[in-house]
Amino acid sequence: MDEPKMQTMQEHLLSSNAATASTPRALLRAMFDAAVASAQPERCVQPHLPEPSSVRGRLLVIGAGKASAAMARAVEQHWPGPLSGLVVTRYGYGAACERIEIVEAAHPVPDVAGERAAARMLDLCDGLGEADTVLCLISGGGSSLLPLPLPGVTLADKQALSRALLQSGATIREINCVRRHLSAIKGGRLAAACHPARVLTLLISDVPGDDPTDIASGPTVADSTTCADALDILRRYAIDVPKSIQKLLESGEGESIKPGDPRLARCEARIVAAPQQALEAAALVAEQAGYAAHILSDALEGEAREMGTLLAGIARQVAERGQPVAAPCVLLSGGESTVTVQGKGRGGAQRGMPAGLCDCTGRAPAHPWPCGRHRWRRWPGRNCGGVARSRHAGTGLGIGKESPPELGGQRWARFFWCAWRCSRYGADAHQCERLSRVTDTGLSADKRRSLCR
Repeated sequence: MDEPKMQTMQEHLLSSNAATASTPRALLRAMFDAAVASAQPERCVQPHLPEPSSVRGRLLVIGAGKASAAMARAVEQHWPGPLSGLVVTRYGYGAACERIEIVEAAHPVPDVAGERAAARMLDLCDGLGEADTVLCLISGGGSSLLPLPLPGVTLADKQALSRALLQSGATIREINCVRRHLSAIKGGRLAAACHPARVLTLLISDVPGDDPTDIASGPTVADSTTCADALDILRRYAIDVPKSIQKLLESGEGESIKPGDPRLARCEARIVAAPQQALEAAALVAEQAGYAAHILSDALEGEAREMGTLLAGIARQVAERGQPVAAPCVLLSGGESTVTVQGKGRGGAQRGMPAGLCDCTGRAPAHPWPCGRHRWRRWPGRNCGGVARSRHAGTGLGIGKESPPELGGQRWARFFWCAWRCSRYGADAHQCERLSRVTDTGLSADKRRSLCR
């Protein structure tokens, strides 16, 4: 399908979403659905496939990520010639493919299934020639799905380190820096193993800034960070590691593939879906429904609850002061929030953000705040978001009193299930971006009430 036709389909879908958004609540769902649809693999992969005439030898398809199976299915549907390959996705996220093998493994903490799949992937890349082409399909989650440790480091070491990093409050950029320097496949090593074949990587970004190095820890791109950087991160967050990891990093033996390495001379990386386009899709639905839409940023980072407090403050300024924009309007943002887990909490950044919304001012919001991922799940649990509504005032989220104990340990899933209704969008949501929306600022009381039913 050519790009003009694809654009026409997208505009039709967005128009349909806007047309069905007869109430504010329906509008919120239509915006979320449009954002999800904008990054679905069946729509964003095909325009970036290599020209069939440019593939003189084999076409080998490899990849990893929570969207990789869906990406592989899109390749099979649109590629006219022979192909073979292997991709790894999270348990429960496989897709029906005939020529590309789909392996499922654990996320966010890796397991032996991922380790074996990563080793097999490297074996498939062995012996490729200059006439061959490798199509690498990468999306968020690929780091934990390709856990192939360097010699001297065990899978158990990496599992313990993954848990510690995920609960430390470190950014995804910092987490992946550490991962790259302990891996036999990340940090450009997968691309180096494909040399001298041509490597085309299609990436669905889920990281602020869309840096290919940070998406699934960059298995096919050069990395400018160092072992020293990884050590600094571990010290910054006071993470104890086994002596094997300490030795690997201190000796520099874990260095990744650096820019200028000749083995990556025939490698190309393309971003096929990114947070900004998802935000733009949501904004278009809001505008077609008659609301001014403002994208604050596609690259917000920070502790989830603090980000909720910040965005709530912006929303209140709009509603009460008409600054920096006038109400009614829709405010959109995206990025990568983190959680420092305490006690027995399980975290959940997109549940922490609406918690911060309500907790920041000592009163419930007058406007709804859907907060979730238009991405496959990262944190343990059955949901990855929450919706703060004004009718939940007084249910225990810092409404003039101390926050409930569930929130002190980031036990937000329990709180949302007990006090609110937690919106669950299911596994059809695509791996690209966390979406936060502060909406309905400045609407009438009647409209606000209709939204909160």
